[in-house]
Amino acid sequence: MNKRRIYWVCQIGGWSLYGLLQIFLYATANQNSPDIYHIIGELLLVLFYLWSTHLLRFIVINRNWLNLSFVQLIPRLFSLIFVLSALNFIFLLGYSSLIDELNSQDFAPFTIFFNVLFTMFIYFIWTIFYFIFHYFERYNKSLKYEAAAKEIELRNLRSQLNPHFIFNALNSIRALVDENPIKSKSAITQLSNILRNSLTVDRQRLVTFAEELEMVKDYLELETIRYEERLKTKFDIDENSLDYLIPPLMIQTLVENGIKHGVSTLRNGGVIEIISRVDNERLLIQVRNAGQYETGKTDMKSGFGLNNTRKRLELIYGDQASFQIFNENKKTVLTEVVLPKTL
Repeated sequence: MNKRRIYWVCQIGGWSLYGLLQIFLYATANQNSPDIYHIIGELLLVLFYLWSTHLLRFIVINRNWLNLSFVQLIPRLFSLIFVLSALNFIFLLGYSSLIDELNSQDFAPFTIFFNVLFTMFIYFIWTIFYFIFHYFERYNKSLKYEAAAKEIELRNLRSQLNPHFIFNALNSIRALVDENPIKSKSAITQLSNILRNSLTVDRQRLVTFAEELEMVKDYLELETIRYEERLKTKFDIDENSLDYLIPPLMIQTLVENGIKHGVSTLRNGGVIEIISRVDNERLLIQVRNAGQYETGKTDMKSGFGLNNTRKRLELIYGDQASFQIFNENKKTVLTEVVLPKTL
């Protein structure tokens, strides 16, 4: 059901219910059934309310009152509602005169004041419901636009990671082509397996930790061909962490960063260790690598991968995820990510 249809269903249904309630209250108060003139009067009043509230909506929309501040809106709304309430009272007087039920009491100041005030109250109730509906609709639209913008940005970030990864992998293979053609062929096979998997996860917003871990292991095997005994790997994985959902290529990026700016810069190489733990339904992922993290200098060198990771975590989890990288000791850098459980 579209918005226009919902509006008319609420308008007709709501004012019809109001008219029936008025007839019921009249019959209860007078202990008899309402006559035909009273029923026609209520029907005409319902039609007047339908017309006048639709006119009110038309003015609010076309005068752009929905975007006014509260201070600007209230006096305009009050004036319009007062005019409509006065017209409503004049309409009632006209109908009473038409059926010959008009008397001097109808012109008494208290009667005029009470009728206009009561009608203003009815219009205010209608206006409150209308504005609440409008603001909720605007809020929902803003959430949808924000979600769409975040999704586009996430896709852009993911699309940046694949070429970045392929470039690094090809560099690794290029270094092997001359010195060890046999290993380079094996590396190309390994790369094709990784790319096949990456094409699958690239279309996903989140993947399981188990899927990501398999890709990382393939990548490390590829890098081991290049670095040989200079690169050693360790895994300490909590079985409970395997079903957790994480951003695709996140650990891949952190491992690449550890090798490029840590292990590869050391003559004797070093160790890349991946650890996972689950605590209070939060997933802790640690990537530990040999080397030293120099704030500022290292940030400039490895800014793409780390900044990309930070931004993706912020877009997906907001402030529910944390990311930090620091020197655990003089020989080891620790990168730590904490993620909430995503259903």
